[in-house]
Amino acid sequence: MTTRLTDLTARQLLAGYERGDFSPVDATRAALERIEAVEPHVNAFVRVDAEQALAQAEASARRWHEGEPEGLLDGVPVTVKDLLLQRGGPTLRGSRTVREDGPWEEDAPSVARLRAHNAVFLGKTTTPEFGWKGVTDSPRHGVTRNPHDPSRTAGGSSGGSAVAVAMGAGALSLGTDGGGSVRIPASFCGIFGLKPTYGRVPMYPSSPFGTLAHVGPMTRDAADAALMLDVISGDDWRDWSHLGPASEVRAGLAEGVKGLRVAYSPSLGGQVAVQPAVATAVRRAVGALAEAGAYVEEADPDFTEPVEAFHTLWFSGAARLVQHLGRDQRELLDPGLREIVEAGARYSALDYLAAVDARMALGRRMGRFHTSYDLLVTPTLPITAFEAGAEVPAGSPHHRWTGWTPFTYPFNLTQQPAATVPCGVDAAGLPIGVQLVGPRHADGVVLRGAEALYAAGVAARG
Repeated sequence: MTTRLTDLTARQLLAGYERGDFSPVDATRAALERIEAVEPHVNAFVRVDAEQALAQAEASARRWHEGEPEGLLDGVPVTVKDLLLQRGGPTLRGSRTVREDGPWEEDAPSVARLRAHNAVFLGKTTTPEFGWKGVTDSPRHGVTRNPHDPSRTAGGSSGGSAVAVAMGAGALSLGTDGGGSVRIPASFCGIFGLKPTYGRVPMYPSSPFGTLAHVGPMTRDAADAALMLDVISGDDWRDWSHLGPASEVRAGLAEGVKGLRVAYSPSLGGQVAVQPAVATAVRRAVGALAEAGAYVEEADPDFTEPVEAFHTLWFSGAARLVQHLGRDQRELLDPGLREIVEAGARYSALDYLAAVDARMALGRRMGRFHTSYDLLVTPTLPITAFEAGAEVPAGSPHHRWTGWTPFTYPFNLTQQPAATVPCGVDAAGLPIGVQLVGPRHADGVVLRGAEALYAAGVAARG
């Protein structure tokens, strides 16, 4: 029973609770046992609170026994990336500069919504320091490893969350994505990840990286992500930039892709070198969309790589983030973070505004592109997982993580919804992801496209 429960989606768990096949206590114990067995090999957790989780599960079990569950996720084990506040324990953000002493009395909006729907909190998951890079290792918590091959990276910055879902430590996890940080580790670990339209999920405290950063679900499939998105979306006065009331995405999930106009860009117009295994798997996924009734054509969004604008905004945010730290505290930072802080501090206000201009121009270009296409499909990443503990693959000509993530960070600049769906593995058994990008506010369309891939058998559920 233990192994089976850790393989179930949130929806399957809820259906099992309703039938009385098993209880939230059974599911929570199974997840905790899984963590105990696998955690020494992957290092996905900052903190596990078994006592709290079991108390929440027991309360949920009583509600189910009485036929009165409360909320859409009553009794579902979940995890939370350690950049998001969760009351009752410290949010350390992967940094030795953060003090553990509290009080820690506030939930982030997305965490509060999970709590209101009676999810069971297993623990907090690892992140690189302040979420600054596309892999997950930090001076405070060490290296997080890929569950398919512990010698490889899990990706980042929501690496711990991706590993938790992939290894069965909770069906759902909350991640954040400022340049691919949900999609990168989801792709490397073989799970589903969604970066919603910016503002769809309220964020508080605001990210030091500003309006690049999104909160999103990391799950076993698209249907679980739709359920989770409906829970964590909505109003919160603490986020001045949130989009306000949101319509449900679950209701339209099964509408499929028939008649949708899909642009397939295998390499962003030849700008990106994609590993052959990745290209083949993504092409097969695109074919499945066509077979499901989508109108597919190869088309590129026709933009030059906006990495310099992204670096200006990202590095400036990092410099502002640590501005309050003294020299001794800065010596405690990840050396790579110190490098981008120094670069960010050299930018002028005019440099920053020029990057904002470039961002707005890219947004307009993508807005025009989506007048012709409902979805853009690309590889999530051009490569599969490389060696753990490195920011870039061995032999890479790039110094920073943005060099191998050209398909992800541009859509943080444009604030568009984007998802990654596992669509195969390479010869080493390492997962490959296909990315679906929609126009702003079209989260439901992205999820419909993803669900169509699961329905077609391109990606295995749960």
